[in-house]
Amino acid sequence: MKMDFIITTDRSMMTNHHGYEFLGFMTTSPPMGIPESVWNWISMPRPKVDEYGRPVEAPYGLRKIEASLQDAGYDAYVIDPDYIDRYIDSSKAILIGHHDYFALGPPSSEWWIITGREPVNSKSFRRFMNSKAMVKARESGLKFIIGGPASWQWLWRPELIDLWKIDTIIDGEAEKVIIDIADRILNNEPLPLYMYVGVDDVPSIDEIPIIKHASVNGLVEIMRGCPRKCRFCSVMLRPLRYIPIEKIIKEIEVNLAYGVNGVILHSEDVFLYGADGVIPRPEPILKLHKEVMERVDSIAWSHVSLAAIKYSEEKYRLVSKVMDIIYDKQDYIGVEVGIETGSRKLAKKIMPAKAAPYNPDLWPNIVIDAFRIMSENNIIPASTLIVGLPGEDEEDIIETIELVERLREYPSLIVPMYFVPMGYFKDRSWYLKEKIEGPLRELGEICLKHDLYWAEKILSKYYIKTSLKNPSSYILKILLRLLLRMYRTIISVKTKGIRLNI
Repeated sequence: MKMDFIITTDRSMMTNHHGYEFLGFMTTSPPMGIPESVWNWISMPRPKVDEYGRPVEAPYGLRKIEASLQDAGYDAYVIDPDYIDRYIDSSKAILIGHHDYFALGPPSSEWWIITGREPVNSKSFRRFMNSKAMVKARESGLKFIIGGPASWQWLWRPELIDLWKIDTIIDGEAEKVIIDIADRILNNEPLPLYMYVGVDDVPSIDEIPIIKHASVNGLVEIMRGCPRKCRFCSVMLRPLRYIPIEKIIKEIEVNLAYGVNGVILHSEDVFLYGADGVIPRPEPILKLHKEVMERVDSIAWSHVSLAAIKYSEEKYRLVSKVMDIIYDKQDYIGVEVGIETGSRKLAKKIMPAKAAPYNPDLWPNIVIDAFRIMSENNIIPASTLIVGLPGEDEEDIIETIELVERLREYPSLIVPMYFVPMGYFKDRSWYLKEKIEGPLRELGEICLKHDLYWAEKILSKYYIKTSLKNPSSYILKILLRLLLRMYRTIISVKTKGIRLNI
């Protein structure tokens, strides 16, 4: 097979996590309680590949780059890392993407700081870059192009740019600019070492290609950007664009053709699809879900905002109407939500629009109301808190503790994560807390008690229903115990020292 460009990544990304997307979070931690080989088999098994080493499912971002280059006439394919050696002699460049190259993002950095041990995603990427195939590629003079949401991490590891002979780092949406880079490579023209994709260079809706092969666990993007502009988030730097339903359905049909019968609708806020700013509109959301559920066996959402949940239900009963559509195929849905803080002061300071259209002074009550609505509609939130936010003091942590205590009656998981300098705060200091004590320890203990109370109930009710007939249920039970052990580590382990070198 002719190959101009190899598109690939390491094993922690090139996997479908046994079909359970949440297993991917295990790659953000060091192995705990079991051998690393077993940990890696659970969290990042090898995917099915065709005769050419092309994975049946691949990360969505890599699929977008693949589609862009193929649409431009290039022979470019996503290749499993175990098969790239086949194409080194005939290729011009290797294009690599990742969500967390060096375990500097949340929650990887938190695990590293607390345990003093390198997470498996960072170790996996390092093994990949030092593999025989990659050494051969460097010796053969192939160009190395880096991209993906974690591109910024290379600025914290400049020594590796030289060591691994990286030619170009693309920071931002790359579907449009990658064509120029490809042209330069084939024409032997100079390449920029670092390329930041600003607002003028991001692809328009028409320039965002439709994937040509299946994405991991059926993930499909429905919008880009976010109007809430939280200061700690890098997504707020992107312009807001809604993907037309026609393009969404075409990508779902691509996945179906490869036997991927479920979908994960990806957005920073699913209930803002087709919205008027931060005001949800029922028509596009209902139409989207009706079209999707006619085609797939199961559905999940990547993210929703709590303010959108509250407004949508209280204004239009929209959450209930969407779930009525979903109930035809499944009896619950999981989603990630950001609580971030229980502090009114911090809510006003760093994320005032996260409460919109409500006043940020009402943030704790917005959270409570949204959790109640989700509970009433069988929506299971995996919720994040950020500790160490710029300007945070003891009183802010106490307010967050009080909020978590009020959430006890609602089925959910709540996970505190350390602040990582991103978005408007990218020039701030990392939160490098080695020893957890005082109110911060109390917050961790309360979150742990909450999760211990709800985790097995959630799994038993929604995930594990035919344990005698379904072997995967045993894997889930084992996983639950591993995840809870990981979480206990946050509370109990004293570190051997910070090894992030930042």
